[in-house]
Amino acid sequence: MKKRKAEIKRKTKETDIKLSLVLEGEGKGIISTGIPFFDHMLELFAKHGLFNLTLKAKGDLAVDFHHTVEDIGICLGQAFAKALGDKRSIRRYGEATIPMDEALVSVAVDISGRSFLSYNAKIRRIKIGDFNVGLVKEFFRAFADQARLTLHVNLLYGEELHHIIEAIFKAFGRAMSRAVEINSRVKGIPSTKGKL
Repeated sequence: MKKRKAEIKRKTKETDIKLSLVLEGEGKGIISTGIPFFDHMLELFAKHGLFNLTLKAKGDLAVDFHHTVEDIGICLGQAFAKALGDKRSIRRYGEATIPMDEALVSVAVDISGRSFLSYNAKIRRIKIGDFNVGLVKEFFRAFADQARLTLHVNLLYGEELHHIIEAIFKAFGRAMSRAVEINSRVKGIPSTKGKL
């Protein structure tokens, strides 16, 4: 079977991003964003989703991490949309519930052609090191908008912030892996409309 893949380049006054994605990968993440914690989360996403993801990003980090994190969400969403093409024979839906020690997170996705994010992760602490965890929601909003899919992120419970965010990215990888998977029983587009 031909591997589904995409390359995205995006350059603005705030960021310069080059990204390549292979859906039928081995879980190899080569990530360089200038934000070590975010690099680690994207590596977890690639590993647990079995995607090959190469990402190099330069951004105005001295100003804020926001532009870089959001623009990476934009590029990753575009890459998935491009790699999926007409979405023929995909499973379409994916779900994963992942524990990370005391934390438990559920992520569900529908590659519906409609952009929607439901992000239910109320977190008291604001930062892990220099990383503002509020940017995680901005990343997912940008991703869902550009990938044109419905994404639900639910923190069921948890205390340690690092564990919570790590469980979110692992569950995101596994849910996306399931949703993009080819199912030989699905003939054509998995929708009664005939289009996603």
